Amino acid sequence: MKNIIIAGVVLALLAVVIPLAHGGDTMSFSIKSPDFNDKGPIPKIFSCDGEDISPELNWANPPDGTKSFAMIVEDPDAPIGTFVHWIIYDIPVDWSGLKRGMKAADGMAQGVKQGRTDFDAIGWGGPCPPRGHGKHRYIFSLKALDISSLGLANGAKRASFDKALNGHVLDEAVIMGVYKR
Repeated sequence: MKNIIIAGVVLALLAVVIPLAHGGDTMSFSIKSPDFNDKGPIPKIFSCDGEDISPELNWANPPDGTKSFAMIVEDPDAPIGTFVHWIIYDIPVDWSGLKRGMKAADGMAQGVKQGRTDFDAIGWGGPCPPRGHGKHRYIFSLKALDISSLGLANGAKRASFDKALNGHVLDEAVIMGVYKR
């Protein structure tokens, strides 16, 4: 009986140690922001009530084979249905984040493109729920892609973005913030 217990402990330790020794993926793809906590309130500065600038975002541990990143920010609580606040794509694989206050033209020299939001504008459109509508969720979905470009022009709409992503998402990291007016 004692030998069975020892064998079980050894096997459990090997299950942890072997992947680490062989470069196994023990950390998962993740995204965070120094500007708000996951599931926490998004500060006013990032909304239509403030300066309407994008928050800083940082990510780590993309999966092997990642060649670029794409992100969409959505409000699923909008009265007209899910509302798109930001689409950004063709983000180079060597980037590990997006700076605070990113403008629509930022990153274009490196091939970064931004899509058209439901505000009918290109670039970040911050939280701006109807007054008295309660707390809205803003979901930042960062996708690690197996291609270096989606092949879309700057200003692509959501439907084109979704179609271009099809079959190319290796993994997704999500952070969610909330805002209420």
